[in-house]
Amino acid sequence: MTASEPARRRSRPAPGPADALRAAAQQLSELLGRRPESVSSLKPTEDGWEAVVEVVELERIPDTTSVMGSYRVALDHRGGLISYERTRRYSRGMIDRPGG
Repeated sequence: MTASEPARRRSRPAPGPADALRAAAQQLSELLGRRPESVSSLKPTEDGWEAVVEVVELERIPDTTSVMGSYRVALDHRGGLISYERTRRYSRGMIDRPGG
């Protein structure tokens, strides 16, 4: 490692929303060994970014009965994964209802 490498890492610009979204999905996929289906939310935090990533945990036929998982993913200011946590499991065909 050269003396300029740490400075280059520190000076790397913080990821924008699109880069943070891709980083959250990619890093979670690497850890879980499953492909993310979608990112349902993304918001900036004091530490970087927080995303909710939807993942197929168990594929079933018909597809509407597949088991999905929602994962909260925290990223630092450079887009590196800090933590992840599964917050919900549900059937793909389940619809969220207001007040429920």
